[in-house]
Amino acid sequence: MTLTLLPDLGDLLRLHPQYNAGTVVELLRRLGAAEVLWASDLDPDHPLRDALPAARIAIRDGFTADWAWAETEHGQLQGFLSQYPQGRERLREAAGAERDFAALVTTPMTAFQLMSAEVLDAARAYHTATQAALDEGPGTHWREKRLSELAARLAGQSGAVIAPLDDLPGLLDLLPDAHLPDLTGFAPGETSRLRALADRAWQLREDDDLNALLAALDRETGDAVTPGAELAAAAAGIYLAVGDLAAARALLERAAHALQGDVPRSLAGLTLARLGQVRDAQWDRDLATRTYRAVLALNHAPAVARSAAEAGLQDPFTLELPPE
Repeated sequence: MTLTLLPDLGDLLRLHPQYNAGTVVELLRRLGAAEVLWASDLDPDHPLRDALPAARIAIRDGFTADWAWAETEHGQLQGFLSQYPQGRERLREAAGAERDFAALVTTPMTAFQLMSAEVLDAARAYHTATQAALDEGPGTHWREKRLSELAARLAGQSGAVIAPLDDLPGLLDLLPDAHLPDLTGFAPGETSRLRALADRAWQLREDDDLNALLAALDRETGDAVTPGAELAAAAAGIYLAVGDLAAARALLERAAHALQGDVPRSLAGLTLARLGQVRDAQWDRDLATRTYRAVLALNHAPAVARSAAEAGLQDPFTLELPPE
C-alpha cells in the first residue's frame, strides 16, 4: 500500500503559473489517478475543489478533521504572550519564521522546485522554529497531534494524496510507504497553461498590458478545467476594470449562457455575481436584482460571489474607476 503525496498551496495555487490547479490535474493524470485522498484545507472554495471534479478526478474526504478550534486557542495564546516582554519576543521569533517561509512559497515555483529538498527543508525549519518559540500545543496549532491523527487515517490507504506543502516532511516521516511523485520528464502542459492565463486575468495589476491579456484570452477556447465560459468572464472583468460596461456585459451574458454541463462549480456564482454588478452599473436594477438572487439560489457559490450578491441586493452596485 503506497501513497503518493502532492503538495497543496491552497489559494496560492492561483499565484504560481507553473504549479497551479491545472498543473495538479496534469500530475494526477500522469499518475493515472481517478481519485485523490484529501488531506488538506477544508475550505469549500479551494481552487482544487473546482479543478479536480471538472477533470473527472474524484475527491475522497474524511481524512482531515476540523481544527478550527486550534486557531481560536492560538489566538488566545498570542493575546496572553503579548502582555509580557518575553512573550512578545517569542511571538516575534515565530512571526519571523512564518514570514520567511511565506516569502518562499509566494515566489512562483515549478513542481520540481516545490518538491525539492531545499523547500521541504525550509518547511521543516519553519515548523521547528515555531515550536522552539511557542512550544507544541496552542502555539503550533497542535501540529504534532494533528499530523499523527492524519497519518493514522491515511495508514493502510493507497493512491494520491493532496496535502499542504508544509505538512509533507512530517507525513513522509510518519508514513513509511509514502513518497513524492517521480517528476522525471514532467513539464506543465496545456491544462496548466490555460489555468495560469485565467488566474492571471482574474488578478489584474497596474502595470498589466490589458490589450495583450485580452488578446490571449480571446485566442483560447478553454478546456474542462478552464472552460471558455471562464475565459470570457475573466475578459469581462478586464473590460469592467476600464469602464467598458457594454463589452463586459456581452461577455458575461455569453459566459452565463455557456454554463452547462460539468463546468467548475464556482464558475456560475462568480459569473452571475459579476453580471449582476454590470447590470446594476448600467441602471438595469430589476434584472440585476434577479441576477443576484440567482447567485444565492445556486447549490454552491463561492463566498466572494455570495457576498457580492448580498451586497448588491442591499444597495445597487456602482462602478468607481480610478483617476486617469
